[in-house]
Amino acid sequence: MSVNDFWTPFELYSFLNALFIGLSVASIWLVAALGLTIIYGTMGVINMAHGEFIMLGAFSTYVFQTQLGVPFIVCIPLAFIVVGLFGWVIERLLIRSLYNRPLDTLLATWGLSLILIQVVRLTFGAAPLYVAVPAWLDFQVDLEILHLSGLRLFIMVVAVLLVVLTWYLMYRTTWGIRVRAVMQDKEMAASFGINTDRVYSITFAYGAGLAGAAGAMFGALKTLFPDMGSGYIVEAFLVVVVGGIQLAGSVLSALILGQLNSIFSYFTNDTFARFVLFSLIVIFLRFRPQGLLTEGLKRR
Repeated sequence: MSVNDFWTPFELYSFLNALFIGLSVASIWLVAALGLTIIYGTMGVINMAHGEFIMLGAFSTYVFQTQLGVPFIVCIPLAFIVVGLFGWVIERLLIRSLYNRPLDTLLATWGLSLILIQVVRLTFGAAPLYVAVPAWLDFQVDLEILHLSGLRLFIMVVAVLLVVLTWYLMYRTTWGIRVRAVMQDKEMAASFGINTDRVYSITFAYGAGLAGAAGAMFGALKTLFPDMGSGYIVEAFLVVVVGGIQLAGSVLSALILGQLNSIFSYFTNDTFARFVLFSLIVIFLRFRPQGLLTEGLKRR
């Protein structure tokens, strides 16, 4: 292979289109990482089953569409509720007994992810399934420099709405004040009458629900497989860690990583772009392990 076959020459319109596609990539990574940011940032739980929560959201949408005839736009909040309730049950039955034991939590959630994959495979089989894209999203934006599908635009809009909703809940509600108090000092928050167990349960359920909503949208974007969640978990963790394990940091991290991935993919290819991106992340975390942004909070 010659250098010319590997390296794409620079063209302004194509490059600008790649930058805009980078925004859609960033929105997808952000939606996948939002729930993980809430769970990891608040509770310190490394949820290795987060990708499978996304998968459950996608398969829930498939069931709602094919068995009950629910419109796609309604499937998104329904997937949020279903996976959120499932997350609430998992927190109470499994996660609650493993707080302050990060290795045990990691192994337990990893085992849970394997169980969920096998249960879905036994229930739906290994054949690929599809979520129907509604007709009102079946359009293409074709401007002189922009070519983007209606579904990707929809995901970008929903990503913005979910970030605004999460920010409002975290910084403008009583529940958000309690969550941030528990993040800073769990014992001190409990001494002021905050039910930390309830905060953890609701927070885990909300983070799981965000993963379910992400799965509902990703199911329309890609083919459904029982192990589809593994395709999102790596990017989600990278966004959270590089962002500094907080909401604003995750937004900034997803934007930067999505754009870098799109730029490297434009000049080379997707495989080499991921290699370069992951290498840059390793170098970045070597010199700034706290991430892009940090609120200086210390969980005790």
